[in-house]
Amino acid sequence: MSIQLGLWQDSYTPPAGPVVLVIMDGVGLAAPSDGNAVSQAQIPTLRRLWREHASLQLAAHGTAVGLPTDKDMGNSEVGHTIMGAGRVLPQGASLVQRAIADGSLFSGETWQRIMARCTGPGAGTLHLIGLLSDGNVHSHIDHLFALLRAADAAGVARLRVHPLLDGRDVEPHSALRYLDQLEGLLAELSAKTDRDYCIASGGGRMRTTMDRYWEHPEMVEAGWKAHVLGQGQPFASAAEAVAAAYAAPVSSDQDIPPFVVVDGAGAPVGTIEDGDAVLLFNFRGDRAIELSTAFEADSFDWFDRVRRPDVLFVGMLQYDGDLLLPKECLLVPPPIDNTLIELLSAAGVPSFHVAESSKFGHVTYYLFGMRAKPFPRATVQQVDSLGLDPEQHPEMQAAAVADAVITAVGSGDSRLIVVNLANGDMVGHTGNLRAAVRAVEAVDAAVARIHEATVSANGVMVLTADHGNAEEMLQWSAKTSAFKRDANGKLIAKTSHTLNLVPFVISDGRNPPGYALRRDLARPGLSNIAATLLNLLGYAAPTAYEPSLIRPAPDQAVAG
Repeated sequence: MSIQLGLWQDSYTPPAGPVVLVIMDGVGLAAPSDGNAVSQAQIPTLRRLWREHASLQLAAHGTAVGLPTDKDMGNSEVGHTIMGAGRVLPQGASLVQRAIADGSLFSGETWQRIMARCTGPGAGTLHLIGLLSDGNVHSHIDHLFALLRAADAAGVARLRVHPLLDGRDVEPHSALRYLDQLEGLLAELSAKTDRDYCIASGGGRMRTTMDRYWEHPEMVEAGWKAHVLGQGQPFASAAEAVAAAYAAPVSSDQDIPPFVVVDGAGAPVGTIEDGDAVLLFNFRGDRAIELSTAFEADSFDWFDRVRRPDVLFVGMLQYDGDLLLPKECLLVPPPIDNTLIELLSAAGVPSFHVAESSKFGHVTYYLFGMRAKPFPRATVQQVDSLGLDPEQHPEMQAAAVADAVITAVGSGDSRLIVVNLANGDMVGHTGNLRAAVRAVEAVDAAVARIHEATVSANGVMVLTADHGNAEEMLQWSAKTSAFKRDANGKLIAKTSHTLNLVPFVISDGRNPPGYALRRDLARPGLSNIAATLLNLLGYAAPTAYEPSLIRPAPDQAVAG
């Protein structure tokens, strides 16, 4: 049940214009270095805002955003979810880890249904599809290993793994390390009587299966062909497929083409057939929804599936609570109620949400509390990413996104505007330092225009990031206190997110604005932003929310 919003304080007057939340995706804080694209970029606006306006550093990783440990880097899904929820909630990684630890993952009805289908007379094959790494952003290799051991203990005789290779949330060329671990466990289990466990197909995550928002349906189609139909480049093993890709070469595991493992006669070792069970072991939803749709949708026009096998399809979690997708899952995440946008909508406060298509779900689905449908007073606008390669076009669509924000500010229709600028994350993941510098400069240019429009409309701009990325583009060795180099002496790119703090800036031209920035919180983080936005709009935050980053102080000014 939604909470009714009350006034924050009688003496505070909200700004005449909108409150604009600008989320610089993947732009964290770090000391200047040869690997820091942010410090190397020409970003006069960001430097001026940080220097002249009220600013803090926020935690955007680990336990501050509901992840299992502080060694877990933040990510866009978690960041936007926590910003929208206003409090720290256990995320998918934590939920799965707990369910494995207490055994509940394997005691539920859905796991028992999988086992019923894949054990005993006439048993089908169990297929496990998901990202193979310990990045803990979409999945974790430990979760896969727990599933494999549980399937063996339950008597599953035939099992096939379809690993999607990472190189994005982990080192660019680390696939063989994870494949060696996986092959070792599969060999151990297959050594038992009546056990046939092996890798059947796979590919790099940005070439195979793990598209999001249907930006590149050909990725999902390539995965479908490999996993279901057994169509793709044939190799005797996954390791051979990786070796061939490296020889091509590919710059990162995420770009390895889809492959199919074949037997001595050249036949695929594990297509997905009628009577089988398929478990997608990723816990994060945005890159799992499309494959789930391909398996479950009766009406489907994204590509020709050729055939849709009659399988029991299960997700690690339910990836979309509105669409109930997939229908079957091992864990149902607890609903996230009373989100920032839900409360504003119930109070009749209009909001506007914009991002380019590569990040559109983050300012909608995740910010709304993992709900696909916008709330009644929330207007959404998607700027087409046009399929541009972020490495070749690091400016992406930042200018067009800024145009949309400026139009929304000028219209006066929305009290809260939420915008995501995707460049720091999308280009940061390529590992290209020079491109990342240009990406951050494009963000600076967009922020400058948004800030000017907001100030002109007597609004307040709040600037932050959902996690770090572009500020660490080279791998660092704590052991040698130097950047890592490969066997040829070349610096090794870093493509993953970081553990760094992120910026938080309030630019408010009123003097005094009626509040002061709080600097007494022990570990301020993304969860504090929702209460802050409510206060800026003149509303008291729910008691369940983490504290606001501002406090009533009519006699004190916030720099602006």
